[in-house]
Amino acid sequence: MASIRELPTSPAAKRFERIGAHTHIKGLGLDENLRAVKIKDGMVGQEKAREAAGLVVKLIKEGKLSGKCIILAGPPGTGKTAIAVAISRELGENVPFIQMSGSEIYSSERKKTEILIEAIRKCIGVEIHEMRKVYEGEITSLNINTTPHPYNPYQRVPESVRLTLKTKDEEKTIEAGASIAQQRISSGISEGHIVQIDAETGRVASLGLSLESAKGKTYDVDTRRKIPRPEGKVLKEKEFVYMLTLADLDEV
Repeated sequence: MASIRELPTSPAAKRFERIGAHTHIKGLGLDENLRAVKIKDGMVGQEKAREAAGLVVKLIKEGKLSGKCIILAGPPGTGKTAIAVAISRELGENVPFIQMSGSEIYSSERKKTEILIEAIRKCIGVEIHEMRKVYEGEITSLNINTTPHPYNPYQRVPESVRLTLKTKDEEKTIEAGASIAQQRISSGISEGHIVQIDAETGRVASLGLSLESAKGKTYDVDTRRKIPRPEGKVLKEKEFVYMLTLADLDEV
């Protein structure tokens, strides 16, 4: 008979891993008075440069640096790229940021001006606002009507769907066609989900599970997104904001 003995587990030191050289930076590390903290947000040292960058961020948010360029000059390894990354973190995710090295500009196949113009257009963001009518609410009732397949009588396909959407102020039952019913089946939407249905295009988007539904129970480990039930009317006009760059518009 083979002997089995359990070995004591020793706490192993957790290894710190990161993707790039500046992925640990979360901001400039300033206090409420725009004074640099010695160690904060992944930044260490360069207090004067960080405070100056904080003033630059303040001017950018106030719209006083539109159309102007900021040059960070200094010897190699002094933290110029780190400060630039920190500025982009302070401005938020909606502000595009491109990091390039000097070796990326030199190419035997493309001109240097072409590479620089492409990088600049990737850094210029465009904010598009669109007003659309949508049906939004929690699905409390869902019924799908099926019909025989035109080429296979033993298979049934969705023909229409009748669903009841509920908000905190209103409850409405709507009926939609086969395309919306097919989207509901492919995305796995069921009762308890909060959905948005575009009244013009019929696009269905699941926002998550309703906290007020039976499926909205909170578990210790759960990957499903849970949000409160929407307020207002079921049919509403909402503003959608899309963030694009000039390079994205060029591809379109």
